[in-house]
Amino acid sequence: MAERMSEQTAPPNRCRIVLIAPEPGADDAARLEAALSGGDVASLIIPAYEEDEDAFQMRAARLTPIAQNQGVAVVLAGEPRIAARVQADGIHFEGRKSELAEIIAKHHSRMMVGCGGAKSRDHALELGETQPDYIFFGRFGYDSKAEPHPRNLALAGWWSEMIEVPCIVLAGADVNSVSAVAETDAEFVALGRAVFAPDIDPAQAIATANELLDRHAPALDAVIK
Repeated sequence: MAERMSEQTAPPNRCRIVLIAPEPGADDAARLEAALSGGDVASLIIPAYEEDEDAFQMRAARLTPIAQNQGVAVVLAGEPRIAARVQADGIHFEGRKSELAEIIAKHHSRMMVGCGGAKSRDHALELGETQPDYIFFGRFGYDSKAEPHPRNLALAGWWSEMIEVPCIVLAGADVNSVSAVAETDAEFVALGRAVFAPDIDPAQAIATANELLDRHAPALDAVIK
């Protein structure tokens, strides 16, 4: 999974950053470029937010090459056909297990397929039976508080101990919250508002997050599942 999430030759052997693309705006591409200049990023997830399909595809087509040119994999949270059209590296799906299984069967030979939306252990296990490339704990846009949601941390700690499918955990609005995510032994921490809020320097936020992970995240090969 870590190898598929980025093309870097020697990524850090610890919890890594997954960026959640900023909401649509005139400066979203510039803010993304700034963030990627700040240090290691494993992948970028582009949510549709409230855009219609045409607007979402246009934005995804703008942002996707910016990330891919930096060796960062791009995952689209939306229709698989849009991901194919913009040549993204993966699909993020939230919905029923049967639909997720169909998407994996149809697209996994060409793109990674991850999932989110699990609200309980049983639901997470049900989704995990389809063998996605990752499971995401959190909801896009729900990182308004400084710290990660306690439920997401609890699910990640349990999942990381029991299940081999990697997990991504949404951090809080404070970049320092990456440390709490790393303590769960999650493979990836997702950053959105902590990087792209109006008063934040995206490059400095990514640099700070990587410094914290270098200091506090355990080596992944030391985690026994």
